[in-house]
Amino acid sequence: MSNIAFIGLGNMGGPMAANLVKNGHSVKGFDLSKTALEALVSAGGQASGSALEAIKDAEVVITMLPSGKHVAELYSEEFVNSLQPNTLLIDSSTIDAVTARSVAKLAVSKGCKMIDAPVSGGTAGAKAGTLTFIVGGKTEDYEKARPILKCMGQNIFHAGDSGAGQVAKICNNMLLAIHMIGTSEAINLGIRHGLDPKTLSEIMQKSSGKNWSLEVYNPYPGVMENAPASREYSGGFAVDLMTKDLGLAAEAGLETKTSTPLGNAALNLYRMWSESGNGAIDFSSIIQFLNGKLNVENGN
Repeated sequence: MSNIAFIGLGNMGGPMAANLVKNGHSVKGFDLSKTALEALVSAGGQASGSALEAIKDAEVVITMLPSGKHVAELYSEEFVNSLQPNTLLIDSSTIDAVTARSVAKLAVSKGCKMIDAPVSGGTAGAKAGTLTFIVGGKTEDYEKARPILKCMGQNIFHAGDSGAGQVAKICNNMLLAIHMIGTSEAINLGIRHGLDPKTLSEIMQKSSGKNWSLEVYNPYPGVMENAPASREYSGGFAVDLMTKDLGLAAEAGLETKTSTPLGNAALNLYRMWSESGNGAIDFSSIIQFLNGKLNVENGN
C-alpha cells in the first residue's frame, strides 16, 4: 500500500480519497474547506494544514482542483522541490492541455513522474468507485498509476502522451453537451405537439436518436426517477462546470485551427444559462432554458 497525498477534497476529490482509504492506502489530504477535511478524517484519512504538509513523505500525490490556474499555482518550484525523487503525480483536474504539459515538464525536470488523469462519471461515480480515468503520460507512468486508479475507478484508458487525457476529456464533454442540447430540443418539440415526454423518450431510446442523455440522464422532470431533472436539477454536473469544459474545448479548437461550430454553439447556450443565475444547477437543466427561449420566440 502507498502513502498518498490528496489535494482538493471537494465533491469529487473527497469520495475519491475515501475510496483510497477503503483500499488500504494511507491518505493525507488538504483542502481549504474544514468540512472537507473533517469528512476525510471520518473516512479514516489524515487532515493536513497545508499542501506542503500533505506531500511530506508521499509516494503518490493526487490533485483534483477547479481550474488550470489552480493547478499551475500549486505545482510551483517550491512544491515540486519538496517532493521525494520518483514521486508519482496524478492530476485529475479537468484543465487545458497546455497547462497539463507545462506542469508535467516541470515535475519531470525535478525527477518526478506525472500523468494527467481527468475523470468522467460524476459524483455518483466518485462515491461508488466506478469513475472512468482518461490518462495522458508515458506508458510506464500510466502502468505505475493504474493500481492506484483502480481503487477509484472502473474504466482506465491511456489516451497518449502528456496532455492527451485532457484533450480526450474535453472532446467527450463537448459531445455530451451537444447531445444534451439536442435531446432537450427534441423533447421540447414533442411536448409542444402533445406527446408524452416519457413515451417520446422511450421511442427515441429504441430508435436512431438513442444516446446517453436519453438512457441515463433524461433532462425532463419525472421521466427518470434518479436523474437530477427529477430532483429539481440538484446535484450532478453543474452548468458552470460544463461551461468551463466547453470553454476549454473552444480554446483547444483555436490552438489547432479546428472548426467546432456545434461546440461553440453549445458554449454560448450554456454561458447564457449560467449568466441567468443557473450556474450551480445540473447541466441537464438546459432544457428549461431552451423551453423558455421557445416561449419568447413564439410569442407565448
